[in-house]
Amino acid sequence: MLSKLRVALLHLLPIAGDIKKKQNLIEKAVKQAADQKVDWIITPELAVSGWQFSQKIGTKWIKQQPDEWMSNFLSLVKSLNTYVLLGCPERSENGELYNSVFVINRDGKLIGKQRKITSIIDDWSTSGDFIEPIDMGNVKIGVLICADAYTKNIADTLLVKGAEILVAPSAWGPGLFGPNGEWEQRSIDTGLCLFVCNRTGEDKSVTFWEAESLIIKNGKRLLSHKSKQSAILTFDWDLESMDLICSDFDIEYIS
Repeated sequence: MLSKLRVALLHLLPIAGDIKKKQNLIEKAVKQAADQKVDWIITPELAVSGWQFSQKIGTKWIKQQPDEWMSNFLSLVKSLNTYVLLGCPERSENGELYNSVFVINRDGKLIGKQRKITSIIDDWSTSGDFIEPIDMGNVKIGVLICADAYTKNIADTLLVKGAEILVAPSAWGPGLFGPNGEWEQRSIDTGLCLFVCNRTGEDKSVTFWEAESLIIKNGKRLLSHKSKQSAILTFDWDLESMDLICSDFDIEYIS
């Protein structure tokens, strides 16, 4: 059982609606991160589509998962011997659409997913109806997709159900409705550390250039990063003390 984790946050610059380009970016970033011998790789919310994709390309392209690309991606993850949290829209068997995060293990198997609960601002998606931690083998994580961290209810439920780390794949930049201490407060409420994987760039009406990826503990930002280009942010975490081992992100930009 691992007592230490090496984690890579993919602070990506997706172009909303260009699915193939984003899939290629994710594959490239995951391969590059795996070269750092990481245990986990985490993508932002809706890394496969961008946030405001529906205004450009609609939703008919969204399929049940794993679709053809996801199946190939599972094989890639297996070859890289790491865990991946992938932000990707999905279609249910009855045709409902969800803003989801899929968890893939070292064997390339889908071992869990979380559907975004607070989907009121995502006009194309349905709200998820389950909140469950996901067992990563040596620790259980609770996934808070972006605005799911806005109030304490979901984080508190994940804690009660056994989550030991909170992970927040997000597309949440500063502005009128930007983050204002919610992530920090969730870490205080639950006593759990919080890994925020955010993004950069801009969609049709929302900018993310100043959005930050963060490592938070006890309400304090231990590490933060924002950039104008895609970056791989690697850090080391001690699972026994639930604290950082490194003093900063190891930052590698993606050309």
